[in-house]
Amino acid sequence: MKNNNPIIVAMTGASGAVLGYQTVQSLIDQNVNVIFVCSSAARMVWKDEKLPFFGETIEKWKNTSLFKMYPNNDFYSPIASGTLKTNGMIIVPTSMNTIAAISNGISDNLIKRAADVVIKENRNLILVPRETPLNAIHLNNMAKLANLGVKFIPPNPPYYLSPKSIEEINDFIVNRILLSLEVINKLPDNYIYNEND
Repeated sequence: MKNNNPIIVAMTGASGAVLGYQTVQSLIDQNVNVIFVCSSAARMVWKDEKLPFFGETIEKWKNTSLFKMYPNNDFYSPIASGTLKTNGMIIVPTSMNTIAAISNGISDNLIKRAADVVIKENRNLILVPRETPLNAIHLNNMAKLANLGVKFIPPNPPYYLSPKSIEEINDFIVNRILLSLEVINKLPDNYIYNEND
């Protein structure tokens, strides 16, 4: 990264909380400052997916001095204002409710407000949608955001790499996120397709 500005990581109540967990951990491992917001529904999914205990994980991250967390109802948080310089935002996973709200300018919690700020400040906003099948409303909302420069990274498996486990798939997706956030310059060699293999 060119500077020490933080990246905002938010988690909403769609399945795939493991991707949010791994994204935060990977950013910290890369010595990136993280500002974290987690919805109440995301915390329930975190528990359902049997991730490490939430409270203990947050304390571990806080001990790195690279991590700050704000409640989803805290509109006094610095990320609710464009005056705080950030290197963008990732919402992983992103519920269709959150996508619908952001696409229509609704900012009734900190996650949605922070996303609105990132858009208006022309910063990098990445959404990882978790829904299937998609209906026309979902697609129209995503198209509206894409036209504003928002990036979408659906958590699709890299079948061409013949992944051996869910863990490999998750790791690939998180590396795609890091690449889009410009935290890394290229994917690890094992995640790059080689036609000679």
